[in-house]
Amino acid sequence: MSAKVYPNLMKELEHFGLQNATQCYHCGNCTGVCPLSTEENPFPRKFMRMAQLGLKDQIVQSGEPWLCYYCGECSDQCPRGADPGEAMMVMRRYLTSLYDWTGFARKFYTSEVFEVAAVATVAAFIGVLFWIFGQWNAALAKPGIHLNIFAPNHVIEILDLVMAAVLTFFLLSNVWRCIKIVQGELHGKIPLKYYKDKFIEMVWNMVSQWQFSKCEDKKQWIVHLLIMTGYSSVFLMVVVGLRWFQRDSVIDPQWPIVSAVMTLVGYYATFAIMYGTTYALIGRIRKSKAPYKNSHGTDWMFLILLQLTTITGILVHAFIYLKWPMATYVIYMIHLMVAIPMLVLEVPFAKWAHLAYRPVVLFLVKVRQAYLADNPQPAVAEAVVEEAVAEAEPAA
Repeated sequence: MSAKVYPNLMKELEHFGLQNATQCYHCGNCTGVCPLSTEENPFPRKFMRMAQLGLKDQIVQSGEPWLCYYCGECSDQCPRGADPGEAMMVMRRYLTSLYDWTGFARKFYTSEVFEVAAVATVAAFIGVLFWIFGQWNAALAKPGIHLNIFAPNHVIEILDLVMAAVLTFFLLSNVWRCIKIVQGELHGKIPLKYYKDKFIEMVWNMVSQWQFSKCEDKKQWIVHLLIMTGYSSVFLMVVVGLRWFQRDSVIDPQWPIVSAVMTLVGYYATFAIMYGTTYALIGRIRKSKAPYKNSHGTDWMFLILLQLTTITGILVHAFIYLKWPMATYVIYMIHLMVAIPMLVLEVPFAKWAHLAYRPVVLFLVKVRQAYLADNPQPAVAEAVVEEAVAEAEPAA
C-alpha cells in the first residue's frame, strides 16, 4: 500500500498564506486542546503532518479542515509557533480554490493585485452604467426623493434576479464539486435515507453555527454569528425583497407592514454587520488574538467590502430621511458599486463561499460516519495516511 506524494505541496500552500507549518514537530498539543477534534476527526496535527509529507490527495478528500472554526486555542498552545489554526485556514483557502472550476478562487487567494483589480473593475463598470443610464434629470426634476425614477425598481429587480441566477449557478456548481471530492469513492453509493436523517442538523448548524459555540472563545462565535446572520439578512432583502427594500420613503405607505418589517430587519443587519466587522477589523489591526495575527488579503477585502456596503446603505437611508435628493442618488450609486463586486466576486469565489462549503462538508461528514457505522468499509484512506506517517517518523 502506498500514497502518492507531492513534494511541492508545502510551496503550493505558501501561495495561500502558509508560513510556519514546517516548525511543527507533532507533539499533539493542538489536537489535545481543540474542543472540536474527535477520535474520528483528529485535527489539526494530522493535517500538519499530511502537508509536510505532501499527501495532497488525502487532504483534498478530507472534510476536517471545515470542522475547524479557527478559535485560535491550538495556535496559542503550540510550543513551536507553528500556528496550526492558521494552517487549517490555509487548507480551507486551498480547498476553495480546488472546488472552483473557473480558476477565479485561486487567483483571488494567490494574488492580491488580481483581487483588488477585479473588484475595482466591476465597481467602475457599475459606476459607468449608472452615470450613463441613471435617470438623473428625470429624478431631480421632481420635488422630493424619487429613487425608483432614478433607478427604476422593475429594471433593478430584473438585473438583480439575473445576478442571483448567475451567482447561484457558480456557487452551486462549485458546491457540487466539493460534494464529489469530499465523498470520494462513496459518492453515489450512500442511500438517500442517511442524507435525510442529517439534513435538519445541517440546517440548524448553518443557522446557529452551533459547532462554533463549543469553542472556548465565545466572543469569536458571537462575532461570527452576527456577521453571518447580518449578511444573510441583507442578502435575502436585496435578492428576494428588493421591491419592498428599495423605496423612496422610510416607510412605504402602500406596504406599511412589509416595509416596517424590512426596516427592522435592516436595523438588525446594520447593527450585526457593523459590530462584527468593526470588532474583526480592530482585532486584525491590533493582532489581538491568534485568528487575527496573520490576516490574508481576502480576509481584509471581505470585511472592508461588507462594512462599506453597510455604511453606504445607512447613508442612503439617512439621506432619504433628510430629503437630500442628489446626495441620495450619488450614495446609492456608490452603494451598488461596492455591493455588486462583493456579491459577484466574493460570494462564489472567495471567503463568502465558506458559508456554503462549511455546513455542506459538516453534513457530508455526519452522513459518511452514519453510513460507515452501519456498513463498515476497509479504512483504505486512513491506512494510507497512517502508513505514510509511520514511515516518515524517526525510529525510536
